[in-house]
Amino acid sequence: MNQISNPALTTAPKNDATRDAFDRLTFLGWRWGLAAIVGGLAVSFFLFGYALIYWRNADMDFMVIYNALALNDGKPQLFFDHTAYLTILALKAWFQLLHGLGLLDAYSLSAMPPASNPAAFDAAMSSAVRAGRVLAFLIATGCVLIFAALARLMLRDWRVALIATLAFAFSGGVAVHSRILRSELVAACPVIFALMLLIVAGRRATPTRPLALAAAAALCVLGLENKVQAILLIGALPLMVLPFGSGNSAGVAFWRQSRLRWLLTGIAALAAIAAAGAAWPLIATGLDRALLDAGQFHPLLLGRFGIYQVALATLIGGCMTAYAMIWRVSAAETLASMSAVIAGAAIALLVLDLDYNTSNVIAVINPLEKMLTFADTTTTDAANGSNLLSIFLLLFDGVGSVLARYTFVLHSSPRPTVFLTWLIVPGIILAWRRGERLVAIQALVLLLGAIGIDSLGVRRGLKSEYFIFTDPLIILSGAILLDCLSDLRFHKWAYPIAAVLFGLHIAVGQAEPIKYAFMRRGPESACAWQGYYMPLMPLPWCPARP
Repeated sequence: MNQISNPALTTAPKNDATRDAFDRLTFLGWRWGLAAIVGGLAVSFFLFGYALIYWRNADMDFMVIYNALALNDGKPQLFFDHTAYLTILALKAWFQLLHGLGLLDAYSLSAMPPASNPAAFDAAMSSAVRAGRVLAFLIATGCVLIFAALARLMLRDWRVALIATLAFAFSGGVAVHSRILRSELVAACPVIFALMLLIVAGRRATPTRPLALAAAAALCVLGLENKVQAILLIGALPLMVLPFGSGNSAGVAFWRQSRLRWLLTGIAALAAIAAAGAAWPLIATGLDRALLDAGQFHPLLLGRFGIYQVALATLIGGCMTAYAMIWRVSAAETLASMSAVIAGAAIALLVLDLDYNTSNVIAVINPLEKMLTFADTTTTDAANGSNLLSIFLLLFDGVGSVLARYTFVLHSSPRPTVFLTWLIVPGIILAWRRGERLVAIQALVLLLGAIGIDSLGVRRGLKSEYFIFTDPLIILSGAILLDCLSDLRFHKWAYPIAAVLFGLHIAVGQAEPIKYAFMRRGPESACAWQGYYMPLMPLPWCPARP
């Protein structure tokens, strides 16, 4: 069976060199190819992002910027809907840095001119918003480069990794988030990177592999701290990792034969206990019934909080055990890895103490309940009710809507990755018929994960901002197939089809940024919520509040 292992350049016979679609698509090479991708992102950002009038994307640029300004004035965070915790902290520090360098005057609420002076307010807010947009671009670019590095470790052929990176960089999700201050990018990318890290660690056994699992667990919690919707991707991750093993997954001799292996396992368990003990006050606060009632949280199951959190922890432990049994990982390494996961998650949870607020804590500890506070009535009734039929019909409707969107014909979408699914599905069938069944299962699991998460996202319209949670899964599914079925690159239609897909991907991916730039209405909509989200910063165009 064709396993995906160390990245290596797949060579072709000399007489086929001119027919190799991979070579023709990646003629710039790895480094210059990445430079071209980053350059393309920069061009798009400055054409359709940086210089737009500051109120163009008021939701949620204003909310994040206001909270960063408030924190720099010593005032508490006010926005907790997502919770956007890391995004707000990053912007706060970014404003402080720019102010220290003399590049930004309006870095705090007290430094903002009053709304009674519209010209000064507009100038100050323009500077703050543009500074925030630069930070969004830098974060998006960093995510693209990290994705590229992990993709190259995952895939045998660096050319496939570069193609996958281009698909990710110009996907609908990155296109939107590289120019606005939203919470989804910083929530989804850490979990996606955790998935890629787990795949790489699973295939390449090393004595320090438990540390990779600790890093993956920490990344998942960090993602959850920025947007509670990341819980959907985190819940699917343990199941998606199961088929990603190889003959090298069993582990190195150290974890099977060394006399020190049980000592290290014990040390890992003690580290997990210590980290969990340090994080326990946060967990207890998150499950405090008085705080939850005050925040209008309603328990999802059996009238009690904490049930599905225990179920998720059990699922993770069960999947780790199943992985160990399938790929023959030793008991010592499995137990050490479980302890590492607990330690990594607990340490990442302590990040909530950097700017402590109970509203952030209860949202992160109870993500599904937080999501339901913003769900539509139908979803809320189904979640809180006991009618299994209504829940099933709701999920069935979501799957049907997602499949219609993936066809693009039945439901158009500014999402270029839907075109990849047209090739992924037949690619899975082809791989299975060729005997590459493990690869087919791996690609299918990633695609099903994307469909499942999108089916739940449909309840909130599956907006382009949510594409970042599942676009990478679709891209990785296609990349894994392409890496396995690499002989297809010599087919006479390979390059023309790839060139058309490249063009469609870039053109469709830029549709939403262009819409944001030229098709949005004026700033008046911000007046409806600015009194709640920005009570200390009146807007010049809004009527004065009593």
